Amino acid sequence: MYYKLMVWLLCIVGIFNYSTACSQTQACPANVNFATGDLSFWSAKTGLLNGASQNFPAPNSGVSTIQEYNISTNGIKVITSSSTDPFGKFPTIPTINGYSYNYSVQLGSTATSYDLRANIPNPGGFSRSITYNINVPAGSTSEPYTMTYAYAMVLENGTHNSNEQPMFKATLSVSGNVIDCASPKYYLPTLDNATNNNGGNGSGTGATLDTAKALANGFYLSDLPFLSHAGTQNNAGTLLYDVWTKGWTEVTFDLAPYRGQQVNLTFEADNCLPGAHFAYAYVALRNTCAGLEISGNTKACANVTTTYSVPALAGATYSWTVPQGWTINSGSNTNIIKVTPGTTSGNISVREVNGCADLKDVFPVSVTPPTVAGQVLSNSSVCTGTNTTQLALNGSVGNILKWLYSTDGNQWNAISNTGTNYTAQNLTSTTMYKAIVQNGSECNVDTSKAASIIVDPKSVGGTLSPDNTNICIGQTSNSKFQLKGNTGGVANWQQSFDQLNWTNFLPVKTDSTFNTNRISSDIYYRVIVKSGVCPADTSSVASVHLLNAEFPSVAINPDSVFICYGKTAPLNVTINKGASYTWSPAGTLTNQGNGNISSLPFHIQATASPISTTNYILTVYNNGCPNALIDTFHVNVAPRVQVFAGNDTMIVANQPLQLNATINNPSAYQFTWSPAMGLSSTTVQNPIATLNSSIEAGSITYIVRATNAIGCYSEDNISVKVFKTGPEIFVPSGFTPNGDTHNDVIRPILVGIKQLNFFRIYNRWGQLIFSTSEGGKGWDGRVSGQEQPTGNFVYMVQGIDYTGRIISKKGNVVLIR
Repeated sequence: MYYKLMVWLLCIVGIFNYSTACSQTQACPANVNFATGDLSFWSAKTGLLNGASQNFPAPNSGVSTIQEYNISTNGIKVITSSSTDPFGKFPTIPTINGYSYNYSVQLGSTATSYDLRANIPNPGGFSRSITYNINVPAGSTSEPYTMTYAYAMVLENGTHNSNEQPMFKATLSVSGNVIDCASPKYYLPTLDNATNNNGGNGSGTGATLDTAKALANGFYLSDLPFLSHAGTQNNAGTLLYDVWTKGWTEVTFDLAPYRGQQVNLTFEADNCLPGAHFAYAYVALRNTCAGLEISGNTKACANVTTTYSVPALAGATYSWTVPQGWTINSGSNTNIIKVTPGTTSGNISVREVNGCADLKDVFPVSVTPPTVAGQVLSNSSVCTGTNTTQLALNGSVGNILKWLYSTDGNQWNAISNTGTNYTAQNLTSTTMYKAIVQNGSECNVDTSKAASIIVDPKSVGGTLSPDNTNICIGQTSNSKFQLKGNTGGVANWQQSFDQLNWTNFLPVKTDSTFNTNRISSDIYYRVIVKSGVCPADTSSVASVHLLNAEFPSVAINPDSVFICYGKTAPLNVTINKGASYTWSPAGTLTNQGNGNISSLPFHIQATASPISTTNYILTVYNNGCPNALIDTFHVNVAPRVQVFAGNDTMIVANQPLQLNATINNPSAYQFTWSPAMGLSSTTVQNPIATLNSSIEAGSITYIVRATNAIGCYSEDNISVKVFKTGPEIFVPSGFTPNGDTHNDVIRPILVGIKQLNFFRIYNRWGQLIFSTSEGGKGWDGRVSGQEQPTGNFVYMVQGIDYTGRIISKKGNVVLIR
């Protein structure tokens, strides 16, 4: 930029005395940027890559669209109003790092050669191009004459080798010779692994897309599907996600070496070479040809990342310099850099060099201090309704864009105030305020710390309940006053004997209940309530009338007791003053009396037998006093302890028997077994019993007691019958299932058997009608719910004794009705 400025100044002052020539040497060709809205001075061409074409020579004045070859779809179109590309989601006219293009041209469409409705499957892909014959102004070859264009592409992946893929290319030529360093081609790269499988015409499919390289080259897979044209006449195919796009990219080249010559510039978009995959591109040109220009903001914000760029030069190297104290974050050998400015203003410079050009530019940038949002002062409290609070933003750097307020900290609403002060008025709920600050458009927007205005609701004194009550002489209970319906906290209670002169409680009382005790005359009470900073309010007045009658007097022992389930608790009462009494509940009480007090003091020794935790309420009345004394005995009953020693069983002599007591609720228990005969231990939950044939009567009964930590216990027993034989399975010879609960089920008797493998019953035709492997289970004489008649049945039984031996038996059993 500095160099271009000097050239312009030299031309103005006439040092070389040919100012007209100076302007000509830097002026761009007419309508090179499509500013006339058409293709004026551009020539165009459409056709097939492997076939015929049609030419549209310049000047093409007034021509803004040209159709694809032999079909009615636009193949070339000048764009004067920006929209959004459906595949790439980028604008059809770009703005790149602050530079706005005003026009562009679209080359190509989604049409393929199948749209020709030809009988041959691959007549060749569509090709479209536009060309400008640039007459480079004469002048010094050391003075840059640049052309800068931006392009964006939409390419369908054809899965062909790279040389047959859809593409976009720019070609610069002089006298028919292509300037290679300024003539790039852009296509989707593949691994070139497709084979010739298309009838020998030189084109193959199945190439693998080099996805990593495509992404590295700036391509992105579109999320919009496209209909595959593998079917005939475009009507039999499937939706594929195979369209890749590349957003706007700037490119530049220098024509200074060709001063006084004609250079041909061509932009071309080609479908795949076989013809069934589309390509289209957008091209926009700058209308400045005076050399390299850095794009970016001339004002930078200290410590805020900023982007600067120049149009890319094909195959070029780049060298950037920035002011002292600045940092280049993205590396300097690229056409686009991201920098973090320091606090010093200065120049940004760049040099880009390739085999065709050596371009430079200098870009002055001034630095702005970063935004400092500051803090809104200050937090305060007000009373709802009429209120005013002055707020001020302190310590900010930058312009105040607006203020915000919120009543919940989540939803913020704008206030159109750009000053450092704001007056909040007449608030009815707690509100927070903060400011949005920005120190110029180049700096970030920031939000200040908020201030909160706490809005207290108005004080409401509420109501004292009961509002009117009678108190007997000596009454010390059942005289509670409760404050209800208040807004705000209790500041203190007051009392008065005439409702005119009120005195505060000392010490101060701040809870919402009060028990009046042993008053000597009528008295009144009220409560002072205060909500935050709001003025205090007083509650309604409660009046207390002293009756000339004594309040009952009672002593109870104990007031609370803990008992085990099934046990009783004594309830001892001494009534010193009173005439009658009642109990509730009375159903589980004994010796509670009849409710009449014959003389004072009066003693009651009741016994409670609850099965669950119960409150026994004693209510005592005295003559002349309408207020009853109510007292409560709390009897806490522990959960019931239930121990199960196990089912009665049978063993053979010297067979170890595992005993195991179970409890209805988990807890820490102490176990005691008796008698100790044959037990491995008498104090564990699961002892082992080993009994020999010397047991009298051939059986023994063990009793187990389980006692918990508070002394509650339960007992159960288990009977063990000892057989002097070896392990055996006995099956009765008959049974009588007549419903009298005696001998109704036929089941095996297991002696010394640790596992029953099966017990089976068969009818006289050999059909299995019952089977079980669970000890203690048997057949009840029914089949599918139907009672079987008297008759003979066959049983088979098998088990494993405690030594591991298998015992099998079979025989007959008689069912008798």
